[in-house]
Amino acid sequence: MIAMFHIRGIEKGVIMTKRITVRLQAIYWVIGAFLLASTPMWAEEPGTGRAFLTQMPYESPPPPESGGVKATPSPEILTTQDHERLEALIPLLEGKQEFWAMGEFVFFGKHSIPYLLKALKVPAARVRFNAVETLSILNDPSAIPGLLEVAMNPDEETRIRSHALRVATRLDPNQVIPAIEVMVKDPNSTIRNTAVFESRRVPRKEVLPVIISAISDPEQYVSITARDSFWILTRFSGSIHDWEVSTPEDRKEWVKEWWAWWEENKDKLSGTPPSAEPPRSPEDQNVS
Repeated sequence: MIAMFHIRGIEKGVIMTKRITVRLQAIYWVIGAFLLASTPMWAEEPGTGRAFLTQMPYESPPPPESGGVKATPSPEILTTQDHERLEALIPLLEGKQEFWAMGEFVFFGKHSIPYLLKALKVPAARVRFNAVETLSILNDPSAIPGLLEVAMNPDEETRIRSHALRVATRLDPNQVIPAIEVMVKDPNSTIRNTAVFESRRVPRKEVLPVIISAISDPEQYVSITARDSFWILTRFSGSIHDWEVSTPEDRKEWVKEWWAWWEENKDKLSGTPPSAEPPRSPEDQNVS
């Protein structure tokens, strides 16, 4: 029994010794890490001071020796090879090389427009969309008739029709009123909404009755877009109405205010300039 107690005492002593040793090692590691962190990582030579980081003075790079390479100008007259090249670029408006093909059309400038108008009639929808986008980059008003033909085509895809009207409006807003008149009556509500949205960029009083007719549109979002476009052009917002919960019957009743304003002011308008002190927008009046 005495021997057993003696052995257990020895085991406890060994365990305590190990715990103390581990603790001392941990303390030594902490002290060592602290000393390393506070010691410089470089050795100073005798007789020299400590090294400090400093901001060197900025020196601008030397100017270029030349003004760079100028872009090759578009050809004034196309050769037979150029015509064949433009014709071959049309199908490339779809696929991995479509951006390169668009750049080639842009390089040829105004000479590309007949080929891009031809591209508006190919079966591939991606080709037609990229043709519209390329005409936007060329920024030539001579493309407007072809764009409006696409915009008014009921068999064309909605996104292409909408994009064609947007591009035509930015090229010359004065030429798009006939197209807007047709498109606000389109069975597709997205097309009607695009038409009344783009009408806000047309500074002509002839477009105002077209916008008013859309305020009573069966689709609520088309009606609200028309109301906002009319406000942007005239700063007339009508009475406060709850447009978010309005019904088609409500809008047919409310639109009478806009027709009354038109009858009162149509002879006074030479264009559609905004008033000198525009009132708060319809959004600020909580009518939408």
